[in-house]
Amino acid sequence: MSARFTRMLTFLVLLCLAATSVLAQDAREAARKAAAEREAARRAAAEAEARILEDRERLTSEVKRLEAQERALKSSLDSLSTRIQALHKEDAQLGARWGAKEQDFREIQGNIRYVARELEALLLQSLTSADAPERLETLAPILQERYFPDIEDVSTIATLLLDQAERSGEVAVRDGPFKGRDGTDQTGTVLRLGTFTAMYRTPNETGFLEYSTTDHDLEQHERPFSALAALPPRRVRGQINRYLDGGSDDAPIDFSGGLALQQLTQGISVVEQLRAGGPLVYPIGFIALLALVIIVERAIYLHRVYGNTDRVMGEVNELASRGDWDAAEKFVHATTHARTPVIRVLQAGLAGRREHRETLESLLQEAILRELPKLERFLSVLSVLGTVAPLLGLLGTVTGMIGTFHVITLHGTGNPRIMSGGISEALVTTELGLAVAIPIMLLHVVLSRRVSYLVGDMEEKAIALTNIIHKERVRHDPNMAAD
Repeated sequence: MSARFTRMLTFLVLLCLAATSVLAQDAREAARKAAAEREAARRAAAEAEARILEDRERLTSEVKRLEAQERALKSSLDSLSTRIQALHKEDAQLGARWGAKEQDFREIQGNIRYVARELEALLLQSLTSADAPERLETLAPILQERYFPDIEDVSTIATLLLDQAERSGEVAVRDGPFKGRDGTDQTGTVLRLGTFTAMYRTPNETGFLEYSTTDHDLEQHERPFSALAALPPRRVRGQINRYLDGGSDDAPIDFSGGLALQQLTQGISVVEQLRAGGPLVYPIGFIALLALVIIVERAIYLHRVYGNTDRVMGEVNELASRGDWDAAEKFVHATTHARTPVIRVLQAGLAGRREHRETLESLLQEAILRELPKLERFLSVLSVLGTVAPLLGLLGTVTGMIGTFHVITLHGTGNPRIMSGGISEALVTTELGLAVAIPIMLLHVVLSRRVSYLVGDMEEKAIALTNIIHKERVRHDPNMAAD
């Protein structure tokens, strides 16, 4: 056991010695590696330090350069600030000088533009512009809002004013185009008397012209004249023709600039106005004629059937109080108003005086109802006519507007004269329908009230006669009072 233990112990000792040798060798190797790494780290640190020092020198140099540049910029900024202050002072001085003169410039500009606008309005309304429409084009730039007129523009305005004054005293005759009375383009002899009157003559007619003042475009001034809608009287036309033919030195002149001519020549007669209403004027006129016949017939009839029934009723009352019924009946039949509805009701009451009160009242009511259709005859027809007349006028309005829209579809809205036919038909038929319907309805109310008054009078006299008959019966037979 001891030998074996000794061998084991020896083995362990040898093993420990071998391990110690290996460990010592590893430690030396690790030390050499650590030294090499430390040397490498030292060299890297030295290189980094060198680079840092190099960067520091470069950055220091850049900072110095930037500081020098900053100083130069500050110097330049100070110089510019000084220059800006100087410019501000100069601007303030110039502004003060401009403010002192601006009011004068604006006043001059305003006066020139005001005169130019007045001249434009004068030229637009002047007959002379028909011969020289280019004057408006010459004046147009001066009227622009941002345009500042100069001395040449002032000279232009003065030239146009002198030209207008010269043309105002001219008598010009030329062959030129114009709009005819029907809205179509025509050509004829045009006579212009200064700025007052323009006339025309064609192979078919002679009349006055009006100048269009709404066209600002030069191209639209090719036909600035339009014939007045109505021709002047024959005497005036003859005077114009004699002047154009050189047979007379007198010519009609409208010093109002066309206003008087429009009032004199554009008035239309009742017949022309009715013709403008179209075909529906005839049925409306027939309604008016029929209504007039009915109104006259009813007025005459209702006036004739009204009598002095109070006097007749007083006489009947007096004869009945004496019991003389035959005399009362003869008096009623013999009265001059025996054909009136009230008298016929009294006749029916006297004829049935022997009947009971209820029967007598029924007879009188029947007599009243028998007279009522005669009194109300044709009144319902009159009411229908008063209703139909405005409806026909409305129908004419619709047909006229349909015709107007048809014209607009074909020719557009550029020429109002072409559309005037349909509009005239629409307005005239409406006017005529209302003009016929209003008096018809008013007279229908008057006649209806007259009928109502006659019916009330018949009922009053019927009740009065019933009371008279009943009172006389009671006086002769007191037992009937209980009935």
